[in-house]
This record gives sequence, C-alpha cells and structure tokens, in this order.
Amino acid sequence: MSRWLPYPLLTLSLTAMWVLLHRPSLDHVLLGGVIAAAATWALARLQPDKPRLQNWLAMPKLLGIVLYDIVRSNIAVARIILQGGRAKRTSGFIVIPLDLRDRTALSVLAVIVTATPGTAWVEFDPAHGRLLLHVFDLVDEAAWQALIKHRYERLLMEIFE
Repeated sequence: MSRWLPYPLLTLSLTAMWVLLHRPSLDHVLLGGVIAAAATWALARLQPDKPRLQNWLAMPKLLGIVLYDIVRSNIAVARIILQGGRAKRTSGFIVIPLDLRDRTALSVLAVIVTATPGTAWVEFDPAHGRLLLHVFDLVDEAAWQALIKHRYERLLMEIFE
C-alpha cells in the first residue's frame, strides 16, 4: 500500500479539501484524488523526515494558545492600522536565541509566527540557534523573546523533543 499511496491519510485529506473547495461531484472526487495522489508521490520523492511526536496531549494546548494569539494580534494590528498616523508605532527586528533543534518543530514555529499578524519569521541560523523575527509594533524586545521562548518553544519542545 505504501508504494502506491505513500501517505494515505494525506491523500484522503487533500481529496476531501478539493471536494469541499469545489462542487461536490464524482468528477471532482476523481480529479481531487488524482491530484492528491500525485502530490503525495512528489512528497514521497523528497523523502521528508517522519516527525516523532512525544506528547500528543500538549498539542490541543498549543493550538488553543496559537488561535488565541492570532485573534488578539488581528485586533491589535487592526487597531494600529485604523488609528493611522495618530498611533506611535515602531517596527523592528529582534534576535531570539532558540534551544529548539527539531526541524519539524522549527517548521511549526515558523508557521505559527508567520500566521500571527504583526510578526514575520525572517531567518534562522541553525549553527547558533538564532531566530531573526520582524515585529510590526515592537515595544518591548524582552517581552517578545519571552513570548516566543516560553509560550511556543517550550510547548514545541515538549511535543517534538
């Protein structure tokens, strides 16, 4: 089975997403299935590392924190934009030293940071474990470092390492 469908759950999920995004019909199920199978075969050729999850129970907690932070950041960024020139805003770059080394966990952290409005993952130096982060409204550098290290990195290390 793994030779024909290397990632069956991913194939099924991609097919379901295709059908949900298009008109549900047999044609779309077949087309979505073919596209999903081709995508998973291409992914299998890249030979990604299989993630090893250590603590499944921490995942819902991380998801809740991330969703809460995304909503809170959306409101904060909207407030800054709607205030226009009246709001004093200082954008900036900060360097955050990370203890996280697992590639999958770093990828998840990159998605979290980039999905949160007002922040962008700029660069990661794997040799020194430093993340360069851009913040739209940088008030307190230490607070941002603590937020990334204690709110996200700690949970990601618990889940992946």
